[in-house]
Amino acid sequence: MNQLTRFGLAGSEQLADPGFSQAVIDWQRVHGRHSLPWQNTTDAYRIWLSEIMLQQTQVAAVLGYYARFLERFPTVQALAEAPGEDVMAHWSGLGYYTRARNLHACAKRVVQDYGGVFPSDPALLAGLPGIGRSTAAAIAAFSSGVRAAILDGNVKRVFARVFGIDQYPGEKRVEDGLWRRADALLPERGMQAYTQGLMDLGATLCTRSRPDCVRCPLQARCVAYATGRTAELPVRKPKKTTPEKRAALLVVIDRGQVLLEQRPASGIWGGLLSLPEVDGHLGAELEAVSAPEVLAAAGAYGTVEELQALRPLVHVFTHYKLHIHPWQVTLARRGGAGGRHLWWDLHTIGAAPLPAPVKKLLQELATPGLFS
Repeated sequence: MNQLTRFGLAGSEQLADPGFSQAVIDWQRVHGRHSLPWQNTTDAYRIWLSEIMLQQTQVAAVLGYYARFLERFPTVQALAEAPGEDVMAHWSGLGYYTRARNLHACAKRVVQDYGGVFPSDPALLAGLPGIGRSTAAAIAAFSSGVRAAILDGNVKRVFARVFGIDQYPGEKRVEDGLWRRADALLPERGMQAYTQGLMDLGATLCTRSRPDCVRCPLQARCVAYATGRTAELPVRKPKKTTPEKRAALLVVIDRGQVLLEQRPASGIWGGLLSLPEVDGHLGAELEAVSAPEVLAAAGAYGTVEELQALRPLVHVFTHYKLHIHPWQVTLARRGGAGGRHLWWDLHTIGAAPLPAPVKKLLQELATPGLFS
């Protein structure tokens, strides 16, 4: 195997391997997953919804959200017509909230531009909000049997191990080569089984740690297995130091209600409700907000009766770690909070479109009788 072929940089005729795709298809039909709620359907709406939810999220975490989402928004038309806050509320807790905003925007585009029917052309799908090249190919393959290549994280891992690609798959030159390989390996028939098979292999056998090589249908052709490098491949992304930030949040309580604030559409927790912040997300090395500063900020919402520091918590985003310092504020009299602020009954806080750590905090505080 020459260097060009190794890294997927050769021409498609050198990368083609019908035996590879047939092995994946045969294995998937017998041993793959067949009972997930978004399988056994050609409904592009349900397939699209599952693909978006599964981006950077485990199947087990998605199952409940998927069922509840479909119950509330059974069609793309229903989703397109729904208020944005309703969509965010049903997404709350799944994380990566840009996906929910793009989901809503995409539904509107499908209704407006395509009469409520998802196009089968991957290029058109990839032009819709929140749908990248790999997701577009998966939707087209599962809903219409279109011959299009996927290249998600699972597939990159399978390719890196089977073909011995010992460079970081996220590097553009290497990723471009992987796309050429993915295109060259496409079968002429059985696209649904092949596409699902690649996903299943990465999720159930060719896992990040402790891959089950004994049961893998690609073991005989796997370079990583033959050379004892399954733990080394794929090459991991060079580590970067995770920045740390802090934020002081106000838990303003009055008559069994908590004060919430609508966050801007873009940025962290964009479009969700959250607790008012004293100073935003600032560098953790800066001096923490003092009680007098919190008291002064809380005064904007009424006459403060009591101020209490709650137990800090930590929330990890993809690009930084946030240290949250919540302060419980009890009011003697409400002030003129308006604009982006609203009062929400604590006993129904589970229905609010809140970031996961904020919802957890408020649910813990919403003990019956505590704020009556």
